[in-house]
Amino acid sequence: MTFRRRAIDWSLAGLLLLLPALILRSSLKTGELSALDQAVLRVSSPLESAVTWVVEGVGGMWSRYVALVGVEDENRELRDENDKLRRDLAQMSRRAYDAEALEQLVDLKKRTEADLLGARVISASTTPFFRVVRIRIDRGKHEVTHDMPVVTSEGLVGHIGNVYGDHADVVLVADPDSHVAITIPNAGLSGMLNGLGRDDSYACTLSLLEQTDAAGKQPVHEGDKVVTSGAGDAYPAGIVVGTVSAVRKGHAFRQEIEVEPAVRFSSLRAVMVIVAAPPPPDPDADKKHKSEPAFGTRPL
Repeated sequence: MTFRRRAIDWSLAGLLLLLPALILRSSLKTGELSALDQAVLRVSSPLESAVTWVVEGVGGMWSRYVALVGVEDENRELRDENDKLRRDLAQMSRRAYDAEALEQLVDLKKRTEADLLGARVISASTTPFFRVVRIRIDRGKHEVTHDMPVVTSEGLVGHIGNVYGDHADVVLVADPDSHVAITIPNAGLSGMLNGLGRDDSYACTLSLLEQTDAAGKQPVHEGDKVVTSGAGDAYPAGIVVGTVSAVRKGHAFRQEIEVEPAVRFSSLRAVMVIVAAPPPPDPDADKKHKSEPAFGTRPL
């Protein structure tokens, strides 16, 4: 390195050390400023402003970055807590629904003279339209048998189908294999209710055993209640099946009637199986009986 280059380097180093000292001296000086101090401040003021702007900008960006990181962590915690609360709410809702369903079944058991067996719905088969076509219960071959009626507090669900092991399938009222003897109390008509097995609805069709009268009057109307008639001993009489949802004129003065089941099959969680029908009413229950004499004789 030549002497000239070395002198330049030392001069620059001295200038760099002297310049901050001059700027600091001029900035801290009070009273009347000398010409040198004024010149130093005029030169250093724009530089100080630029440095301050850069430092504040970098500091602000860093503060915002740290703040955003903290907000993101807080948002993540809030999302996790929200998901947990949603799961807890769903679980509590299911428990509340199960408790309500069990209370309704207990009340049904108290109001029914038939021998009932409670069962829990463990699975359901659905169509592409999410219509339930079969349900499975946790009662097996040692507890239920084929064709036993299945009910809830809302009404008739169907009957026991296949029974295997500790489980059984329930054929719903809306299934094409379901045939229920019914009556329409408001119209005084009876018939057979058959499931249609539609993919998008639970509608059933009703074949009446009686025709409309000669005047063409339609005794069945939408909204009429449909209950089991007890004919054939397959289902006890008086179980609510559903309501008439459509009435149309058919051939030979007959009516084409559709019935909407009373039970909401998609929300079934528990059911009751009628393992023994209620005893028939005693025809002599209302008759007054005279006391019989002991040993076949009457006192004088």
